[in-house]
Amino acid sequence: MTSPTHRYRITVTPVESGGLPCFGRCAIEFEQTSRQDWMRLVEDTQRLPGLSGDERTALAIAARLLDGIARRHPDLADDPLRELRAPLAALLERIDPNSRAA
Repeated sequence: MTSPTHRYRITVTPVESGGLPCFGRCAIEFEQTSRQDWMRLVEDTQRLPGLSGDERTALAIAARLLDGIARRHPDLADDPLRELRAPLAALLERIDPNSRAA
């Protein structure tokens, strides 16, 4: 039985100083799918010590983004994530031991 797929839209917007409106390119958006429920994962990272809430969220999402790319392209001839696979798996296990890097 396969896991359900979750679909996410990631938006990155600059925070302007002084509340001024953004000029030029004001947002970067892309979509990503995952078998993991990222909302639950972010909630679960609240137990990670030593990081702010924003840092924990960034860590959880960034690790899942890298993991998703690595899993979709395991046979690239010049794999840019090759050296990160083992440390990334260990990080994902530490962030969410129940996920088994799903």
